[in-house]
Amino acid sequence: MKKLSLTILLALTVVLVAACGNNANNNKAAEPTAATNEGAAAPAAEQNSLEAVKASGKLRIGTEGTYAPFTFHDAAGKLTGFDVEIAEEVSKRLGVEPEFFETQWDGIFAGMDAKRFDVIFNEVSINDERKVKYDFSESYIVSKAVLIVSEDNEDIKSFADLKGKKAGQSLTSNLSKIATDNGAEIVGTEGFNQAIDLLISGRIDATVNDGLSFLDLKKQKPDVKIKVVDEIAEGSHSAAVFLKGNDELVKAVSDAITEMKSDGTYLKISEKYFGTDVSK
Repeated sequence: MKKLSLTILLALTVVLVAACGNNANNNKAAEPTAATNEGAAAPAAEQNSLEAVKASGKLRIGTEGTYAPFTFHDAAGKLTGFDVEIAEEVSKRLGVEPEFFETQWDGIFAGMDAKRFDVIFNEVSINDERKVKYDFSESYIVSKAVLIVSEDNEDIKSFADLKGKKAGQSLTSNLSKIATDNGAEIVGTEGFNQAIDLLISGRIDATVNDGLSFLDLKKQKPDVKIKVVDEIAEGSHSAAVFLKGNDELVKAVSDAITEMKSDGTYLKISEKYFGTDVSK
């Protein structure tokens, strides 16, 4: 009996030792080793908006191509203009190539919403309504409403002098409201060029219009017999437009515009198109 009991005891001991060995091996297999951790590939970090643009090598830019002097085609058919040159210089400073997508104004924001381009450079003014959906860069141009009269007019020196005078205005423009608020009799026009034609021919006394359009006209036709006698102090600021959530790209573009203003590059482009600094 003792021998049998001893035999049984030894058999049980062997079984227990084997079981413990198997458990140890199973535990080791379940625990990852340092070598395994080091060899595992880390998940790829998602690129931010600036990194994505640099990785592609291109900045996709939405613009009209039909809005001189900001974005238009020259006599040779090349896309050019103030906004185009600003966008080209910004792209250069980001280290990428500009790629322009010409889009009608009515569809330009839809193109942005569809992510057809990364940014819009098209003389887009900053306002509260647009800021709900889009982000803007540092402002790169300021447009002010100005009062334009013929060169020999001595009666109108300020907006207040418009009372009882004929002002040529686009009827749906906020510029027309300025003329109306100052007592002018409104003569409807189809835009800046027609208003200037009526002014030069003496059929109207004045026009309240875009100061940038005036500067462009004087640059193209310095002998045109018109002058600015007053302006609204608060101007409309325009900037590059982005979809929200592209903070890194917005900052990079803003920094590039700030650098351009500091090193004289912006002034050179501004004087080429307007003969003066139009950043303020």
